[in-house]
Amino acid sequence: MRRCCRPGCKNPAVATLTYVYSDSTAVVGPLATVAEPHSWDLCETHACRITAPKGWELVRHEGGFSSSTPDDDDLTALAEAVREAGLRRRPAEADQPGYRDNAPAAPRTARTGRRGHLRVLPDP
Repeated sequence: MRRCCRPGCKNPAVATLTYVYSDSTAVVGPLATVAEPHSWDLCETHACRITAPKGWELVRHEGGFSSSTPDDDDLTALAEAVREAGLRRRPAEADQPGYRDNAPAAPRTARTGRRGHLRVLPDP
């Protein structure tokens, strides 16, 4: 989580301030996806109160700024979507070769592992 760059402010950043020197313009927009050396991250309070230098134009994003930190509902929805996508890719047991109607169900074991940038954890 990135913090506001204003001295003494510990609030999370929700906007990015960038100066376009060739146009004498300051731009306050949504939080940039990555921190850049020539831009400044601001909290909502400072993003709404910032002013441009004298003789410069200030362009401000219309509407409110949203926090970049996902809440628990967002994380839960993401986890459910990943889980459902993984279940759809697996073939049903009846479609697997060697399936018998009278065969006892094999106990499911918890699997852990890494696949790409995601990590699969067993249910608690």
